[in-house]
Amino acid sequence: MSSRQRMTVQATVGALMVVACVIPGVADAQEVGPPRGSLVIVGGAMRDPAIIERFIQLAGGPDAPIVVIPTAGGGDTYDQYYPGLRSFRDAGATNLTVLHTTDRQRANSEAFVAPLRRARGVWFTGGRQWRLADAYLDTRVHDELRGVLDRGGVIGGSSAGATILGSYLARGDTAVNTIMMGDHEVGFGFLHDVAIDQHLLRRNRQFDLLEVIEAHPELLGIGLDEDTAIVVRGDEFEVVGRSYVVIYDHERMLDSGGRFYFLGAGDRYDLKTRTAFRMQRARRPLERVVERPWQ
Repeated sequence: MSSRQRMTVQATVGALMVVACVIPGVADAQEVGPPRGSLVIVGGAMRDPAIIERFIQLAGGPDAPIVVIPTAGGGDTYDQYYPGLRSFRDAGATNLTVLHTTDRQRANSEAFVAPLRRARGVWFTGGRQWRLADAYLDTRVHDELRGVLDRGGVIGGSSAGATILGSYLARGDTAVNTIMMGDHEVGFGFLHDVAIDQHLLRRNRQFDLLEVIEAHPELLGIGLDEDTAIVVRGDEFEVVGRSYVVIYDHERMLDSGGRFYFLGAGDRYDLKTRTAFRMQRARRPLERVVERPWQ
């Protein structure tokens, strides 16, 4: 092989390596969000119909099979007349199934997970997030939830149903919901290295996640106010709704020195690089961020 031919081969290989690095799914898998499918994560008290409409759209439309899991609410039984289905029906959803158990053996049964095998969307309602962990973490239900995402479906949740979707379970104590690092600390992990809090501004919780991030500096904290959501696809999310999302990052602070910052409707966030963008005429960084340890 001549030197010119060797140079041509090397250049071709180099070009292919560059392509593999920049095309999602070729060599660089998603690091924080799900590689496939979507998440709709809501801060509670969901009233904006645009949020549930977005969830139904991501599931495939009004006729898509959707499973609603109200286990966080603490009831003994839930049936197909569960009032929590109303917002879905009002938004046009026609194929709804309620799924609930507190028995882990049942959560591991083929009959119980059958609706999840068909589902294009799964929704977790509010209550206490540790109940979801007790019932479903590391069961066949958990496996089938991953399957929903793998086939391009959507998983969503509000309040407790939002927090369970992260890897760290904030407010997971069985005694009271004011303990940030309690006796349950593991969530479903659909967002890696992320702790999610909810009802943020409405309940004056904007400082609470600081405790978690200081104890676990590798985590990204995401706080959502009521009636506000993030829609996650891959390693990026968009803010939708009527209030704010708050970002807590131990290694990055705004020039002002603030320990957290706010994102509003239409703003986007890169979970992999931990960079925020205001959606104006161009996709620009929120503000120059300095990297330094917190004081």
